[in-house]
Amino acid sequence: MLAKYLAPVLARRGIHYGWLMVAITFLTQLCTAAAMGNAGVLLVPLKQEFGWDTAAVSGPLSLRLLLYGLVAPFAAAVMLRYGLRVTVFAALTLIVTGLLLATRVSEIWHLWVTWGILIGLGTGMTAMVLGATVANRWFTARRGLVLGVLAASVATGQLVFLPIAAWLAEHMGWRAAVMPAAGGAVLCLVLILLLARDYPAEVGLPPFGEARVIPVPLRNAAGNAVRLSFQALAEGAGSRTFWVLFATFLVCGLSTSGLVQPHFIPLCHDFGIPEVAAAGFLAIMGVCDFFGTIGSGWLSDRVDNRWLLFWYYFLRGLSLLWLPFSGFTFYGLSLFAVFFGLDFVATVPPTGRLSAAEFGREKGALVFGWLFMAHQLGGAIAAAGAGVSRDLLASYLPAFFLGGVVCVLGSLSLAAIRRPAPAAVAVVR
Repeated sequence: MLAKYLAPVLARRGIHYGWLMVAITFLTQLCTAAAMGNAGVLLVPLKQEFGWDTAAVSGPLSLRLLLYGLVAPFAAAVMLRYGLRVTVFAALTLIVTGLLLATRVSEIWHLWVTWGILIGLGTGMTAMVLGATVANRWFTARRGLVLGVLAASVATGQLVFLPIAAWLAEHMGWRAAVMPAAGGAVLCLVLILLLARDYPAEVGLPPFGEARVIPVPLRNAAGNAVRLSFQALAEGAGSRTFWVLFATFLVCGLSTSGLVQPHFIPLCHDFGIPEVAAAGFLAIMGVCDFFGTIGSGWLSDRVDNRWLLFWYYFLRGLSLLWLPFSGFTFYGLSLFAVFFGLDFVATVPPTGRLSAAEFGREKGALVFGWLFMAHQLGGAIAAAGAGVSRDLLASYLPAFFLGGVVCVLGSLSLAAIRRPAPAAVAVVR
């Protein structure tokens, strides 16, 4: 009800209600991403308090990443079938429950249930698929920019909150470190209920950049959410573009959320760098990612998205290959944090635009869900693999070096995607 009164007030001031939806979604993804990213500062304290080894703790964190991705294609279908507000409400409830219960863990299986299952499922339902759904439904013009802004919120939330969590873990205990993310999730839950709407037509508006109001689809006509999701997968599987994006997004997750996000702090710890200082470098990445990903969204409305992805993966690979030779000095790690941060999730806007160009407004979001599953599958592989590397080889460096090689190889695969129609690549109204 409040949205119907607020939409015309904003319209009289030249503000489309879609931008308010972007703000709410940005904050939601920021806070839920913080819940995901907190695990990066918990690895060492959990090992110290309970005596668990790196591989044991990495297991639940890998499950969290895997579920974060596996839920994504079904979350997009659930949003189509039951509505965005219902889906996000359920997701935020799972996240808050998981975070609060996580403060009571005492056995390793508690970690599997809280961080692995509850937080993995909840954050998966509010991951980048939520941003892609909002961008596709509410925007025709500036869609790439919106994707960039919302993608930036995910990585920024995962990284910028880490210094706060690290400080709380050091001075008040690791259990206090989860409280900011829990409080933020509660705030977002209230905003979603009061202000969010599923479609522009619900407040009497067309999507931004169009003149015609698009009727709200009948939810009953959408069909079973699971069937919808697999139908989108079946359609995507017949496209070469889908498989290239699937493979490169797997590489993206492997090199970021699976490798750098959870293991960068322990890697620095191995070289004598305190956890709070290491978390500060991740915060630098988060700030740089915010501007880099928004800039990527702006570019994706104007530049061939295939070339953008090529350069993003190639340069990311070079930065990971250089890291073992940085000396782990303040200067070297600062340089890595800035360079890697600018490219942290810059791949999301061009990937989302290529998906929408190939499969359309609604199906594009469903297909993007499967692509995001590949992203998190790569993250789960790297999260577990880097932990094994540390235990067996007494070093994270082989895992980081391998991540760089895979990124360079992934960049070369973009040549297999055919050039999209000009209207789908660089139209800005």
